[in-house]
Amino acid sequence: MTRTFELELAGKKMSFEIGRMAKQANAAVLAKHGNTALLVTSVLAEKAREGLDFFPLLVDFEERYYAAGKVPGGFIKREGRPSESAILSGRMIDRSIRSLFPEWMRHDVHVVATVMSVDQVNPANILGINGASLALSISDIPWDGPIGAVRIGCLDGELVVNPDEADMENSTLDLVVAGHRGGVTMVEAGAQEVSEELLVDALELANQEIRKIVEFIDSVRAEIGKEKAVLPMPAVISEIDEWMQNELADEIYSAVQIHEKQPRGAAISAAQDKAMEHFAESHPDSGKYIAGVMEEMVKKSVRKLLLDDKIRSDGRKMDELRNITCEVDILPMAHGSALFTRGETQSLGVSTLGMMGTDDQVLDGLKIDEPSKRFILHYNFPPYSVGEVRPMRGPGRREIGHGALAERALRSVFPTEEEFPYVVRQVSDILESNGSSSMASVCSGSLAMMAAGVPIKKAVAGIAMGLIADDGKFGILTDIQGLEDHYGDMDFKVAGTRDGVTALQMDNKAGGITRDILTQALGQAKAGRLKILDIMDGAIASPRPDIAPTAPKITTLMIDPEKIRDIIGPGGKMIRSIVQRTGAKIDVEDSGRVYIAAVNTESSDMAVKIIRDLTKEVEPGEIYVGTATRMLNFGVFIEILPGKEGLLHVSEISSHHIPKLEDAFGIGDKVLVTVKEIDDMNRVNLSRKRIIDRLDELAKDPEFTEQVAVEKEREERYALFPKSEGAPRRDRDGDRPRRDSGDRGGRSEQGEGRPARRFERDRNNRRG
Repeated sequence: MTRTFELELAGKKMSFEIGRMAKQANAAVLAKHGNTALLVTSVLAEKAREGLDFFPLLVDFEERYYAAGKVPGGFIKREGRPSESAILSGRMIDRSIRSLFPEWMRHDVHVVATVMSVDQVNPANILGINGASLALSISDIPWDGPIGAVRIGCLDGELVVNPDEADMENSTLDLVVAGHRGGVTMVEAGAQEVSEELLVDALELANQEIRKIVEFIDSVRAEIGKEKAVLPMPAVISEIDEWMQNELADEIYSAVQIHEKQPRGAAISAAQDKAMEHFAESHPDSGKYIAGVMEEMVKKSVRKLLLDDKIRSDGRKMDELRNITCEVDILPMAHGSALFTRGETQSLGVSTLGMMGTDDQVLDGLKIDEPSKRFILHYNFPPYSVGEVRPMRGPGRREIGHGALAERALRSVFPTEEEFPYVVRQVSDILESNGSSSMASVCSGSLAMMAAGVPIKKAVAGIAMGLIADDGKFGILTDIQGLEDHYGDMDFKVAGTRDGVTALQMDNKAGGITRDILTQALGQAKAGRLKILDIMDGAIASPRPDIAPTAPKITTLMIDPEKIRDIIGPGGKMIRSIVQRTGAKIDVEDSGRVYIAAVNTESSDMAVKIIRDLTKEVEPGEIYVGTATRMLNFGVFIEILPGKEGLLHVSEISSHHIPKLEDAFGIGDKVLVTVKEIDDMNRVNLSRKRIIDRLDELAKDPEFTEQVAVEKEREERYALFPKSEGAPRRDRDGDRPRRDSGDRGGRSEQGEGRPARRFERDRNNRRG
């Protein structure tokens, strides 16, 4: 039987249809928000997986292009690898629900959110979290939910719940929060340097709306929910538990206080080996069980050390940073590079400047007319960074998620296209890792871009905070390392400038987090962030005034869109010719904006001149250095701009007599000319004679200096040509004779003109 349940939230209606689709899954929900719709399913494996030491949860977020009325690109024309947006949406669902499953559970759980309709108004990822919560709640899968999720924006200084996608373009905050009655489980945010106080207010507003969603899901579960399956608990070997507690507890407690990561790990391994050796005969197959007990004992020791003794494993105070060093210009040929080291975490940040239209990232997703990305940050986590051996493949979900967080943190300070017409690809290679590598990527990225000459508005730093809470006691840790992250209750990453927060991410395994805890954590994070920024300023305090010598020099021009065809040429012939001649990269937008990228100024200037010449309108009086292209009996055609010719009539070459055009010029010769006129048929008539008297003046212009010397030599040569004999040479205008006479009788004074001959002929006829 099909049932539909509706919830009104922030003035909008969400509906959840159950019982019509995917009925063989443990539970399936068709969730709708406006005209955005997702099918969310949850499935539990029949048998537990043997040998695992973690809970096998898999979350897939499937985007179907038909949801937006689009056909996938490429040759195959079907959906392939999930987009970055889909991977991040799947991670958000995973992070929201994972902590509420039993830790001991080893049955696979698969949650799939399939996007079936997108209205470009209501985001699919928020609906996916709520749909997954309902599907798990009404299923028989053991899960300590439900949860709810909302998105908070800040428009004109006011916090708004679940704003439309179009409104988010003007929002200074993009905050996604998921949580249950006890508190927040997941936070993801990007911001435009907002204050910590605003973030606390936004989180509290989100909690209020989340409670409404949780109550709604509870009511649906009470009406149609299945009874939860009873799964077998892991076996307990009391003999091993007691022996390890009695014999190894003190040794483990001492081991977790070793400051360095690898010696600490070796000490814990040595303690585990003792247990393995002790039970080798009595319990020969208990290796994984002993490893599980050891994991729990280390966790308890770390938490006791922090909560009871107020001591951190590396000897720091609760609010103390690890040792930090910053270096720039690490790589000689990179456009910008920086090495950021914080304790045993090290990020090599490298900036590469590219060209708009060529190097920007085109996003082929469900959004309509989504602009390409000018700023891209990629995060790499090789196995040697943690001293491990494993195959290196493409980036996994973790790498994509960490890179997206660092990119979000830096995006708000990235210059606009008008300020800096470049694409920037920022890469963070993690060379060492012991916690907070994503925040190290923020710091190395900020340093590398400033070293490359990218005019970012302000420096950005990131820091990871931790929380340990138990029996009413809690401790907030600044700059957590891997051990504290793994065994703590909260991983709280905060990035920002001196003036505000630009990115926030939180995963919480503890219960409720009060406003006081949030305020203290954000305040402690701000203090740490400011200290890090002070250290970063010691390496480089502001962006360099010029881009790196190895970076391409990009020039932008605006041309009349009607002239684009002149640059492209038939079949792209002209633009290919410009690229071959200059070595520059050229991209032309439909708006008429032209990007020219070249490795040196000479190539850039040459390409700029060619494009300006191609799109320039010829005006009377302008002076050009043209090239002779064709000879006729009455003049020579001169190419003054690419593809634009004018006629230099023989009468306009010089005031000296020119016996033959071949004596004056040859095909391919450079000629200094001025535009005499443009006639009604848009024909360009040129003159050289009119600027002869201005040669000394024109010689002062660097554009004409060299050619002026050539023209002076020509004039000296023309002066040696023989004078015309007989009738004086007639000046011509165009290709037609110019008749220059005074009154009619005047022609007889210049020799035997036509009127005199006609008079004599008439007189002779009368005599005859």
